[in-house]
Amino acid sequence: MKILIVEDDPVARRVLRQALDRLGHDVVEAQDGAEALNRLAREPVRVVVSDWVMPSMDGLELCRSVRSRSAHEYVYFILLTSATASVENQREAADAGVDDFLNKPLDVNELWMRVRVAQRILRYATQVQQLEAFLPICSYCKKIRRDDNYWQQLEAYLSEHSEAEFSHGVCPDCFETARQEFGF
Repeated sequence: MKILIVEDDPVARRVLRQALDRLGHDVVEAQDGAEALNRLAREPVRVVVSDWVMPSMDGLELCRSVRSRSAHEYVYFILLTSATASVENQREAADAGVDDFLNKPLDVNELWMRVRVAQRILRYATQVQQLEAFLPICSYCKKIRRDDNYWQQLEAYLSEHSEAEFSHGVCPDCFETARQEFGF
């Protein structure tokens, strides 16, 4: 799995990279939040492991920015914290969209466990996204069933869920059928 690590301390970044390399992951590095956002814009990454305290853009700001990218696949966000992080700080991080925490100094077994959980959750997130992409449609009238079990005209459904606009016409096959049926 490709993992983006964001750490301003070069020694800590190297330790984290080596641990993830040994666990068999493809690692992408960034020194700060701004560089991390640039990397995310260029390469698909499903897991971010970020330091909390960094200059210019801290880990919470980075997480909020990652969460605001609605058109992208879900990114699992692990925040590196000091062992003395308060419950209030952890709640603030969870409210920012952080999925999990790792304490410093890094414990490789804890890292392995957090990444395994991330893989499992991302696999389920992908399955849910694929299921949500299916549209239950009537074979006869072409109405679409909404979540509340109401059947809605295709055009109305698509107008509500996209920026699509419609202009209507009659295709040649339907025109011929109508001509034969109504005699014009």
